[in-house]
Amino acid sequence: MTLPPREKMIKYGAEMLSDAELLALFLRTGTRTQHVIEVAERLLSTFGSLRRILLADSSELNQVGGIGVAKFTQLHAIAELADRFYDSQSLRDGSLNSPHSTRRFLQRRLMRQQREIFMVIFLDNQHQVLTAEEMFAGTFNSVEVHPREIIRRALKLNAAALIVAHNHPSGVPEPSRADRQLTEQLRQSCTFFSIQLLDHLVIGHGCSVSFAERGWL
Repeated sequence: MTLPPREKMIKYGAEMLSDAELLALFLRTGTRTQHVIEVAERLLSTFGSLRRILLADSSELNQVGGIGVAKFTQLHAIAELADRFYDSQSLRDGSLNSPHSTRRFLQRRLMRQQREIFMVIFLDNQHQVLTAEEMFAGTFNSVEVHPREIIRRALKLNAAALIVAHNHPSGVPEPSRADRQLTEQLRQSCTFFSIQLLDHLVIGHGCSVSFAERGWL
């Protein structure tokens, strides 16, 4: 006899659950005509992966029967919880030790934001992470950034280097002229205080642009 997902997890561990079974645990209930496992399987068939389900917006999920406001909020809460868990692990164990891991961290933090967020990662003289902070929030297509506030925070933390990033909610990460001007202002401010500006990343939907890789820093 096939065990229900909850009992299967208790007996064998969560790693033994299929994607559909794991998703069904969070959905909790099905519809009048479909068991919760069938709803989960239909979601996976429609979107192709757990990742795409968790990134879907309410209008996309509403097209799949049985997914109302309650289930939509549950799914997005799961995605946010997972992001915060991995972010805290990355900061705690110092795993932001490569451009790839740093980019993945920033993409998780910024990719789903509906307005522009400017984030700063503060590093010590060994380039170990001191903290990562969302310092400025703006609108859909702009964010006002104050280099003075970034420098003030860096000095308070005794940071020796910075990586900055912001998102483009449009999904297109190509830096604007204003982005380049701001980066140059920040670079000059950092140089004055002997702080390295290692990179500025612009985050889009599943893609990003690095100022350092383009030779702009």
